[in-house]
Amino acid sequence: MPSTSHDAERSPGSWQDHDLPPLHGNAAGGVAIPVRVAAAWSWRLIIILAAVGLLGYILSTITVVIIPVLIAGLLAGLLFPLVKWLRARHVPAGLAAGIAVLSLVGVVTGLLVLAGRQIVLGFAQLSDSVVIGTQQLLGWLEDGPLNISADSINEWIDDLGTTVQDNSEAILSGAMSFGSTAGNVLTGIIIMLFTLLFFLMDGERIWLFLVRLFPVSARQAVNGAGRRGWTSLVQYARIQGFVAFVDAVGIGVGAALLGVPLALPIGILVFLGSFIPIVGAVITGAVAVLVALVANGFGNAMAMLAVVLLVQQIESNALQPLVMGRAVSLHPLAVFLAVASGTILFGIAGALFAVPVMAFLNTVVRYLVGRRWADDDEIAWQPYYFPWEIKKHARRNELTRDQVMAQLQRFRRTRAKERLQAALKRETRRPREQAPAPEGGTGGHDRAPSGTD
Repeated sequence: MPSTSHDAERSPGSWQDHDLPPLHGNAAGGVAIPVRVAAAWSWRLIIILAAVGLLGYILSTITVVIIPVLIAGLLAGLLFPLVKWLRARHVPAGLAAGIAVLSLVGVVTGLLVLAGRQIVLGFAQLSDSVVIGTQQLLGWLEDGPLNISADSINEWIDDLGTTVQDNSEAILSGAMSFGSTAGNVLTGIIIMLFTLLFFLMDGERIWLFLVRLFPVSARQAVNGAGRRGWTSLVQYARIQGFVAFVDAVGIGVGAALLGVPLALPIGILVFLGSFIPIVGAVITGAVAVLVALVANGFGNAMAMLAVVLLVQQIESNALQPLVMGRAVSLHPLAVFLAVASGTILFGIAGALFAVPVMAFLNTVVRYLVGRRWADDDEIAWQPYYFPWEIKKHARRNELTRDQVMAQLQRFRRTRAKERLQAALKRETRRPREQAPAPEGGTGGHDRAPSGTD
């Protein structure tokens, strides 16, 4: 009869050999199990990081195309309510998208023209202030504790001119590269406008086409995760636009009331900079304070600084927790690190898209990990059309009865959801009626039960 102690000694080893991959060679048999597990995880992580790095390198080579497409996606989320409103009034989708794009171009052009005029007029006032401030600074350098003579300042100016002459070739090459960058910006604007037009006109059809490229078993998860991520991205863009508008109005109006020149351009700069969370607001606020310092002196700059801090406190303590928390469930430290990492890796574009991409990935990963797609009845497999558009598409494309009914169900389900959300908003906005306090001596037994007169 075999020894039981011998069996007890062999049973753990046999169980471990059964659960782990088979060993190859005598050397592998001496490697501890934690080391083998760590090695297995390590080479898989190395492959994943290499793939991500390769993808980032490929995307960095075509930034002229990628960045305009990303901007078009954000703008499509902002402009889609206008397109939907026009389509509900029997405006064709192509014409509605064209009206929305032209409206955007008109608004941006008008703001740039108005800001340009204000800059030209403001610089005339600012130049006089700069001259006076420079003279005061030179006088303080000569008569102040530094005791720097005018000859030393002239020598520094001459040295600066000599340095510019010695590096004229580098300056010329930098100017040429700036011209190339300007050409890339113009190309990017054209790509962005065309992409935005098609996103507004056929965005959902494009998405469904991409979903069908995946295996059949993965389409449900991809479609649901993509739509959830897109919803989160659109909510972030709209809420960040609202926050940026509040910052721009607060700082711009404050600058105008304090008599700071270039108040309108400062407001526009604050609006654009506020799309970069945390960092953009700080930088644009510093620009406003600097302009106030140069134009109106130290006291006015301190007043401008107080306005900037007040607006930033209202944003961080009131607007961000109330509205931004609904769209992005990210800690402020995560937002700051995302902006810093994006800036280091991809410059201004990385700072602009770091938080939206992080919000999108956060929603998608949570949706997939929770397997919410398995019982998600709101996943749509048909584009959103209005009834008059469904009739038009049915005649043009000879749709079957099932396809027409699927599109009608999508329309009815979406409209019912929108009406329910609108009713819930009205209920939350309606002030709650407080029940009259019971008079002395009477308890809860004196109140009429629910539903009785």
